Amino acid sequence: DLMRQFDTQVNEFMDSLIEESHSLWNLKSFSCFFIGIIFNLEGERQLVICKVIVLIKLCFCSDLFEVNHIRTIYHMFIALLILFIFSTLVVDFIDEGRLVLEFDLLVYAFGQFPLVVVTWMCMFLSTLVVPYVLLSVWANVYPTSNHQGLWTVLAGSLLLLYQGLCLGFLPTYVVLKNGLPPASCFILILEQVRLIMKAHSFIRENVPRVRSLERNSVAVPQFTQYIYFLFAPTLIYRDNYPRNPCIRWGYVAIQFSQVLGCLFYAYYIFVRLCIPQFRSISMQLFDLRAMVLCVFNSILPGVLVLFLAFFAFLHCWLNAFAEMLRFGDRMFYKDWWNSTSFANYYRTWNVVVHDWLYYYVYRDFLWMTQKRFRAAAMLVVFTVSAVVHEYVLAICFGFFYPVLFCLFMCFGMVFNFVLHDRRKGPIWNVIMWTALFLGQGVLICLYSQEWYAQRFCPIQEPSFIDLLKPRSWTCSP
Repeated sequence: DLMRQFDTQVNEFMDSLIEESHSLWNLKSFSCFFIGIIFNLEGERQLVICKVIVLIKLCFCSDLFEVNHIRTIYHMFIALLILFIFSTLVVDFIDEGRLVLEFDLLVYAFGQFPLVVVTWMCMFLSTLVVPYVLLSVWANVYPTSNHQGLWTVLAGSLLLLYQGLCLGFLPTYVVLKNGLPPASCFILILEQVRLIMKAHSFIRENVPRVRSLERNSVAVPQFTQYIYFLFAPTLIYRDNYPRNPCIRWGYVAIQFSQVLGCLFYAYYIFVRLCIPQFRSISMQLFDLRAMVLCVFNSILPGVLVLFLAFFAFLHCWLNAFAEMLRFGDRMFYKDWWNSTSFANYYRTWNVVVHDWLYYYVYRDFLWMTQKRFRAAAMLVVFTVSAVVHEYVLAICFGFFYPVLFCLFMCFGMVFNFVLHDRRKGPIWNVIMWTALFLGQGVLICLYSQEWYAQRFCPIQEPSFIDLLKPRSWTCSP
């Protein structure tokens, strides 16, 4: 009775805290944690530390752009884009004798877009219906059933079957069967990963709550709450999120326009810095000297693509959806650029994904091992992240070349323990940036070489070994 009373008071405290967070509109950064009693996977009460999602009006970049000195850096990137556009127009005019405004690379990259839209609609509608219906049916039957374990196994098996076929097999089959170009592939595969993570969070957060209820009690979230979660820029399910009082449509338009600007920025980077270089390099036999030169020549475009991906997605895209949904928590990333350790960089680069990995991989692994293998839990997190990243690249590029996986599992793990949180001072920040720049150069160089090698040296009937062996190592057209 005492534990039940304390649990009720904690829940009332959370509700009041979320309501009071709406009055924190003038705060630019606010977050907190609380210690409460929740239910684990077996329905038993346990004392844990949980994250409370509260109102955060501005994210880091929006806050920094209020400073004139920082905004000048933003203006410098715009000036660089203007120079890219101007140089491309001049070169095309000299070569063709006219202005070329065809954007053929963008047209190719987003090819077969209607098929992408139809496939996404099927994925989204299935995610909207299947997990919610399965949870609702199981939650109605479980409290009064005499075969609770059997119903749980049956519902879990159906959910895994759905995720394996509808979310796992369908988009991958569509991508490979129709030979979708890279950008269209990334849209489908990244949405596939996002919806799987969303569905897992929804089930993972609600199953312990249902198992802890008394008989004849049902606590399934409302369907509107689930719909809101599917669109909200978070991967952690909650029944309620802090909401802003209004929608600033002008702000939404600015964010989407910046996403479009980043898209054209990436186009000119590839046209001016990547395609001419790698098209010529791929005509040469692979050797150590060529690879070293390629890596260092790829650092600049690699870093620019990194910044563009961060700014376009983690800042502009997520903030635009957060504003349209009046979603209050804008902590999509933290000041990762100030990191003096890779451990801190991994935690602050993408807070949305980090929170999901922490709650549903790291903490659940510790719960299953009774908190005895923390190093193993960290290794599992790195492995899951590396496998998913490599899966996305392999499907979207159309070849298996585990460069990113090796960087994650080898250098990433080493740097995580060597450059740990006790490393302070500017020199460690310099080391972090140096390793990050070099890693981007390696990724751009090796994946671009393999991309052109796959096209210059095709194999009509490749064996399984041919699919695993990098084509750029032996290609000499």
